[in-house]
Amino acid sequence: MGTEPQWITIPVTADLLRGALDLERTNQGVLPHRLPAHARAQCADPGFLLAEGQPTGVRLVFRTRATVVELDALPTKCVHAGSPLPPDDGVYDLFIDGRPAGRGSIAGGNTLTLDLDAGTTQQQPGPAGTLRFADLPDRAKDVEIWLPYNETTELIALRTDAPVEPAPQSDRKVWSHHGSSISHGSDAASSSTTWPATAAALAGVELINLSLAGSALLDPFTARAMRDTPADFISFKIGINLVNHDLMRLRAFAPAVHGFLDTIRDGHPVTPLLVVSPLLCPIFEDTPGPVDIDHTALSTGQIRFRALGDPADVVSGKLTLRIIRDELARIVTQRAAEDPHLYYMDGRDLYGEADAVELPMPDDLHPDAAAHRRIGERFAKLAFAPSGLFGEQRE
Repeated sequence: MGTEPQWITIPVTADLLRGALDLERTNQGVLPHRLPAHARAQCADPGFLLAEGQPTGVRLVFRTRATVVELDALPTKCVHAGSPLPPDDGVYDLFIDGRPAGRGSIAGGNTLTLDLDAGTTQQQPGPAGTLRFADLPDRAKDVEIWLPYNETTELIALRTDAPVEPAPQSDRKVWSHHGSSISHGSDAASSSTTWPATAAALAGVELINLSLAGSALLDPFTARAMRDTPADFISFKIGINLVNHDLMRLRAFAPAVHGFLDTIRDGHPVTPLLVVSPLLCPIFEDTPGPVDIDHTALSTGQIRFRALGDPADVVSGKLTLRIIRDELARIVTQRAAEDPHLYYMDGRDLYGEADAVELPMPDDLHPDAAAHRRIGERFAKLAFAPSGLFGEQRE
């Protein structure tokens, strides 16, 4: 048997984390947040707070000669009420000097049961666990650990068998993105393989993922967080949550988009800014929300969604994805006359009718891992390639 490493315990501090805007001290350690405390204080919705606390795009980044790295963490895992299946373990991705080098998960943790019908959550406490990566190369290297996109992750302790220092700051340009559960990562294989992470890796930019599953709702506090976050490129993908929450009517939609853009522009007057309309989602193309979960499928361990709205209600101002795309294109065209750094992308260019046939959404709402890869590749080309929307500003 090998000897136990001579452990060094390293406090998890903000200079070891990227992709988080705030770090909350807890009784055991720290909790990364993707929106600042003053933004979180403005919305008590449990779904919003859950999504904001799930660290999609957040990663530990440090430089070390360590051959063994351990991370103690307390995850909170989600399960739907009525599902017979246990919650999935989230995935931690390891990168060494920018290359994939391993994956792991932490078993146990808290379990949060979501009841979408009642709009309630119930938490069952559980134990913390340990993630271990061993047999790392014995040389100075940059280590990156991406936290799971689908688990609230309280970081308790980082241990290594060699000293750690913050990795040098990247000279890559920063891309800030906000979107719904698809941008958050739903049904991707891991945080580093969500479509925004895939696009960022291909484009060679540093990602700040401010996407909020179920809560891309044009909230002013989200716009202010984007306004106040340094970035070289900004995008937001909007529409699907407005429909599946049945949150607003057409009369309110356009002014809310203008207000969101105005707020971002207060802090980024000339930063390239891209508005992305919804991907194709057949159940909501011409049918308004709200959304509901299919309880028959859920009882067999499958998660599927369905639209509950009536297409006839469109005449009274209810929103569908097709209406939202038309309005977003109109708004961006109107504003671009005086804002040459504002762009529009039709989400169906990322995932359209042919993709829905080849790579259908397993739950009728979220793309699978293969589709995330495709969407990320297309976004990188359409936005960041030399001929893309951001291309002229890349240098």
